[in-house]
Amino acid sequence: MTEKISFASDYMEGAHPNILKRLADTNWQKMPGYGFDEISLSAKERIRKACETPNAEVEFLIGGTQTNAVMIDALLASYQGVIAADTGHISVHEAGAIEFGGHKVLTVPAKEGKIAADQIVAYAADYHNDANHDHMVMPGMVYLSQPTEFGTLYSKAELQAIHDVCRQYDMKLYVDGARLSYALACPENDVTMADLAKLCDAFYIGGTKCGALIGEAVVIPDAKLIPHLFTIIKQHGALLAKGRLLGIQFDELFKDDLYVKIAKEAIDYANQIRQCLKENGYQLYYSSPTNQTFFVIENQKMQELAQHAEFSFWEKYDENHTIVRFATSWASKKADVDQLCELIAKLA
Repeated sequence: MTEKISFASDYMEGAHPNILKRLADTNWQKMPGYGFDEISLSAKERIRKACETPNAEVEFLIGGTQTNAVMIDALLASYQGVIAADTGHISVHEAGAIEFGGHKVLTVPAKEGKIAADQIVAYAADYHNDANHDHMVMPGMVYLSQPTEFGTLYSKAELQAIHDVCRQYDMKLYVDGARLSYALACPENDVTMADLAKLCDAFYIGGTKCGALIGEAVVIPDAKLIPHLFTIIKQHGALLAKGRLLGIQFDELFKDDLYVKIAKEAIDYANQIRQCLKENGYQLYYSSPTNQTFFVIENQKMQELAQHAEFSFWEKYDENHTIVRFATSWASKKADVDQLCELIAKLA
């Protein structure tokens, strides 16, 4: 049986070869734990330099859900909740992790995965204007993803407007960057890591989906914002004893701009797939310029495609059609993309 080509997700492969080599080369070295080794400290400095925040606190955690749960809990008071898109990762695909930690996710309708400043104003104003607001969950934070669940991007102007609303209503702004490298490598993007550091109270730089085995790097531009964050991470069971394993990976990813460079081919391949879909009469469902491609396909054709390629089911479109997703990654190969395009054309 011929092995299927896989475009189901962007974390199906292991890690970039530079990371594997560095892990092997340092394997027998004895290093301090919990991220206090020289390599982890070097990685933090590289990240601070990339974000143009020399005094930022940088911490490494293992995965995205863990990072979101820890940071949202650390940034909110016990009586506060977090505003998010109804399609946002914390709203849908984190198994209620935020609510499990004691904070309600306050959803607002998204448009192609994004929420707008005026929606946040309306939500915050409604809360403060309600005479019974002391009996309600107070919005204390706004959660965004860059890129969003649908691969769409917030512009710098949109991010600035949301930042201004958060300052107006004394809310924190937190950005989930699980796929951040694919946003940074995208020509349509105008938001840098330095911009995120200026406009957000905290954000994280995704590693798991962007070339690392595991790991996310949290950046808190104001190091005094969350006293004892290290202890809070430990309290959540999220502190890795062999912190070097995370530090080594980010030290490599932030050497010679590797983090962005390895994402560029993923964008090129995704554009090739999108062009092929359009040329063969398929409807793109979201205007994603990043590494995720969503399109509508007839159910019969989807079943035929599934015999040769792996993809992600997204949602039902109607009785006869389904929305599915192809995801390219830093590890995607041209031969696989070409083969996928041949399949798309054959099924058209």
